[in-house]
Amino acid sequence: MTIISKIRNELEERSNLQTKKSAERFFREPVKIYGVKSAEVGMIAKKYYKEIRELPKGEIFALCEKLYQSGMMEESFIVSSWTWAMSKNFKPSDFKVLEGFVKNHISNWASCDGFCNHALGDFMVMYPEYIKKLAGWAVSDNRWVRRAAAVSLIVPAKKGLFLKESFSIADILLEDEDDMVQKGYGWLLKAQTEKHTEEVFEYVMKNKGKMPRTALRYAIEKMSPELKKKAMER
Repeated sequence: MTIISKIRNELEERSNLQTKKSAERFFREPVKIYGVKSAEVGMIAKKYYKEIRELPKGEIFALCEKLYQSGMMEESFIVSSWTWAMSKNFKPSDFKVLEGFVKNHISNWASCDGFCNHALGDFMVMYPEYIKKLAGWAVSDNRWVRRAAAVSLIVPAKKGLFLKESFSIADILLEDEDDMVQKGYGWLLKAQTEKHTEEVFEYVMKNKGKMPRTALRYAIEKMSPELKKKAMER
């Protein structure tokens, strides 16, 4: 039995109808879900990563591709776990693979955020010259690719990194009509407030006439009541 078959069998065995129905309520678009709790999926991911971690990176990427092809959300979470676990070994040439995963397989916010926050976030810290590629994502026709342009910088942003680049992505997405994209770049701005509250506040005040209220509310969520009040004034 292949490792992919083992994973799928275990996910089937652990599936629960109540968990499935509960998870589906978090999505407006149709999603394919086994119905396995996140903690259990994480355990499965770690269990089987031990079996493959010594494989060449290309072979691990090929296994990730097979998992993505099922369209099952829990399998996408395993990809996110595996790619993050191997991120210390990323090379610049791996960007094409990571980008392909985003463009070809991400179809909901949970899969997007799980993959982009960690694996892609780590890649951007290692190779910041690739952040310019995110500008191209930000004008994609695919809503999840546009969201990925923002959420790929969130974890670095919490550390105070890439403020200028975050503003550049927000500029491109500023008037995006898709609320999932608005939440994505609003979340990025919120992450930047942890180290750069004053700069983000100035950015919000400069752009709040154009910024959708959803993005604005996300961006100012961690600011003081006084700053929130000023930002929300018409």
